[in-house]
Amino acid sequence: MNLILEAIVTGLLTGGVYALMASGLTLVFGVMNIINVGQGALVILGAYLSYFLQQNLHIDLFLGLFITLPIMFVLGLLIEWFFIRPIKRDRTMLSILVTYGVALVIEGFLNLAFSANNVKLQAWYITASIQVGGFYLPYIYVFGFLLALGLLGALYLLLYRTKFGYSVRASMENRTAAELIGVNVERVSAITFGIGIALAAAGGMAFGATNAFNAGSSYDLISRLLAIIIFGGMGSLSGALIASLSMLVIEDVTSVLWSPVWASTVFFILLVIILLIRPQGLLGQVEGRKQ
Repeated sequence: MNLILEAIVTGLLTGGVYALMASGLTLVFGVMNIINVGQGALVILGAYLSYFLQQNLHIDLFLGLFITLPIMFVLGLLIEWFFIRPIKRDRTMLSILVTYGVALVIEGFLNLAFSANNVKLQAWYITASIQVGGFYLPYIYVFGFLLALGLLGALYLLLYRTKFGYSVRASMENRTAAELIGVNVERVSAITFGIGIALAAAGGMAFGATNAFNAGSSYDLISRLLAIIIFGGMGSLSGALIASLSMLVIEDVTSVLWSPVWASTVFFILLVIILLIRPQGLLGQVEGRKQ
């Protein structure tokens, strides 16, 4: 029983971090109607930035976010300006090719800068544990979940309590109508893309603290993130949160009750079943967003 409880708790805490990474991906799709398949590479880039600051400047992982988040936000603005904005037709399809190219460039740069060897972030709260009931839980899982909770809460306030948030939600609902009422959709899109990439930096730090990684780790990561936003519903932040928590809990419980080999497979089987019943995902809209 303790093993199952531990699997559920660990799955929920880890799911929060995945929700943080997936929220940027689904937010960008909702506003810009593009699929950023480079999100996985950007998450790994964020992890390497935290690794660089830790190894060379001895900056704590969480304090380093005050440096990595602005850097990744600016990088997101540049990617949007030079690679995404020029796409005027077939944005969804062409964005896959463009962002995949960006991911390849990032992967090549990381291989040159850090080699292909696995690395893992280090800190006292990664190895230290807290006793919860009959099992021990590493502090990093708790801290990573609190980080995700804080940033997702801040994102919610930004979207639902600010004028910029109203512009974002108007652009998600209908880009043309938003432009007609005075919303600068291109500016909103650029800032939204920057926010999505900044969230990848925070998720990358938490991911790198709980997993060994290299530049090639982005492939498995992006497949999982895409599965999450498809399961939850493309463009739905609440759907991404529910799907992330569900995915990690299902995987951890399956590992305990059955086998780690089947952990991911069970979730993807459930994903197929859900999509057969609800092709738009759990909280996705039935009709596509108006342009």
